[in-house]
Amino acid sequence: MSWFKRKDKKIKDSEKKSIPDGLWDKCPSCNEILYRPELEKNLSVCHHCNHHFRVTPQVYVDLLLDSESEIHLFQNLESEDFLKFNAGKKYHQQIVAAKTKTGEKDAIKVYDGQINGESVILAIMNFQFIGGSMGSVVGEAVSRAIQKAAELKVPFLLVCASGGARMQEGAISLMQLAKTSTNLAKFAKNGGLYIPILTDPTTGGVTASYGMLGDIILAEPGALIGFAGPRVIKQTIGQDLPKGFQRSEFLLEKGFIDHIVSRSEMKEKISTLISLLT
Repeated sequence: MSWFKRKDKKIKDSEKKSIPDGLWDKCPSCNEILYRPELEKNLSVCHHCNHHFRVTPQVYVDLLLDSESEIHLFQNLESEDFLKFNAGKKYHQQIVAAKTKTGEKDAIKVYDGQINGESVILAIMNFQFIGGSMGSVVGEAVSRAIQKAAELKVPFLLVCASGGARMQEGAISLMQLAKTSTNLAKFAKNGGLYIPILTDPTTGGVTASYGMLGDIILAEPGALIGFAGPRVIKQTIGQDLPKGFQRSEFLLEKGFIDHIVSRSEMKEKISTLISLLT
């Protein structure tokens, strides 16, 4: 019996090409493996199926506002643990963890800036900060942004991304629905233009208040938009839900939103709307 013996030491069975971590993403819609630098160049949109990945507020700042036109407003607003809320984790600890994770003070940022030369007030929510939940800071920031837009007589734009009201603040978070809605009603009565841009996901108290109170309601492709989640609705009514239920395409068909706009076209579409409506 003869045995094969490898004599060439240049060949190594254990040699493998190492792939650095963090360079690849998998599209949740089409399962395509995407090279992250190329994905980011494409505004975090899958070039195979047009799936819009969730992104940070800075992406929308760079995408929408003219270069060096932005002024960051209301930077002193921070959440407090009014109720000393304690569940699996203390609310105070959740705030600290979210600040560390995102580098932000809360789930929203507000800017004074320009879009193709048109002055606007732009607010952007951050889903990475406790699910973009709407607490006292988010409600106060939105209200101040509306008032600032009214004072400057410019349109108000809001990029929505939220799981709803922040339960850790109890009734205080629910009060933000009335607070923001009242300010928007005054803004509209005085002729102000308000355009919300609904991204994935926009749910709960944000959908029930300023998310759906726009003069023109825009949404990104495939965004989950609704009040209660589809799983909760299915369990409640005991029936299967229609295909694509609560996605932006379904809502456009039913008349809940006015237009679906991809990130690559967003700045030009918004600029056109502003020039037509102001």
